[in-house]
Amino acid sequence: MKKHSARVAPLSACNSPVLTLTKVEGEERPRDSPGPAEAQAPAGADASGRTSHPCWRCSRAQLKKIFWGVAVVLCVCSSWAGSTQLAKLTFRKFDAPFTLTWFATNWNFLFFPLYYVGHVCKSEEKQSVRQRYRECCRFFGDNGLTLKVFFTKAAPFGVLWTLTNYLYLHAIKKVNTTDVSVLFCCNKAFVFLLSWIVLRDRFMGVRIVAAILAIAGIVMMTYADGFHSHSVIGIALVVGSASMSALYKVLFKLLLGSAKFGEAALFLSILGVFNILFITCIPVILYFTKVEYWSSFHDIPWGNLCGFSVLLLTFNIVLNFGIAVTYPTLMSVGIVLSVPVNAVVDHYTSKIVFNGVRVIAIIIIGLGFLLLLLPEEWDVWLVKLLTRLKVRKKEETAEGGADPGSGPQGKSRRARPSFAR
Repeated sequence: MKKHSARVAPLSACNSPVLTLTKVEGEERPRDSPGPAEAQAPAGADASGRTSHPCWRCSRAQLKKIFWGVAVVLCVCSSWAGSTQLAKLTFRKFDAPFTLTWFATNWNFLFFPLYYVGHVCKSEEKQSVRQRYRECCRFFGDNGLTLKVFFTKAAPFGVLWTLTNYLYLHAIKKVNTTDVSVLFCCNKAFVFLLSWIVLRDRFMGVRIVAAILAIAGIVMMTYADGFHSHSVIGIALVVGSASMSALYKVLFKLLLGSAKFGEAALFLSILGVFNILFITCIPVILYFTKVEYWSSFHDIPWGNLCGFSVLLLTFNIVLNFGIAVTYPTLMSVGIVLSVPVNAVVDHYTSKIVFNGVRVIAIIIIGLGFLLLLLPEEWDVWLVKLLTRLKVRKKEETAEGGADPGSGPQGKSRRARPSFAR
């Protein structure tokens, strides 16, 4: 019986790309004990005695994983870029970023029910909802999800979740979606800096360079708009949102560690419950104080609100559970690809000016983002690759030098004097 022991970190904010700094292990599948026919079969042969090709099987599995990776990349890119553009479109008729944040976060309640449906369809050992819930509650401790645990381990993350999304959505009102999406990619650099200081993670020079590039890109992005107050406030809101997202991720790793798929789904559903119980009063207050006011409920673009929430829910589902079918790095690539998608949409729908400074800033931040995706052992792999190339070059040089002088004819050739001028 196969057990799912993959552990993920549900580090996504509702409207933010999840870039897990922790190592996430894939689905561990223990090998079944070989049968008598397999035990008698020679190496490189299957149970029927026919010779199989393990390299082909390996490459076939890798191709399957890459195929799923492409599908996940497209899903992440489209849902992330689509939610950002739809939020911008929603604010034209419904100028209420906090209410939109609250409405979208309520949909997090669907995480655990959707996970349980997948568990029933896929798992060989069927469990009731109560049994599965109790098993997932062990993530919070031996006593499960108590009232004290709810307020000490779930409520702070609910507050950070809300702040991350509200600052991000409020920034969309100030600046274009291209700048917002590319600046939010700096949260990966903030995660590295915080984890290096707080969690004492391994120091990597290339990630320090990436963090410097991210900060330089933020400054250049501000300079691209001429340091106008409107754009400076918008950029500050995005940087604040990225900082809240990074703090969310580092605190999660510090306090809770990592979670299995069911535990992650339960945690995200709990954030939705916290939002319904304790954050609902804030949109009500904003409505009656006319900070976020709308004349009637018929004027609310419910289609845009629901579409925005569905895209974000899809984004978070794919990003939190996509590691079961593909590599985590490919999912991060999907987030980077959303930047040019937003740029193309902004080019045809808004008055954005892609001057040289803005383009360089986007490239710098994107380069820093990609550098942060390098694995911890990248330098070891690079040294091994260079060493292997050197050895191969020496062997080829030695073989090339030995060919002309090999055999008796070569020796007689070298013995003869040359009279050529």
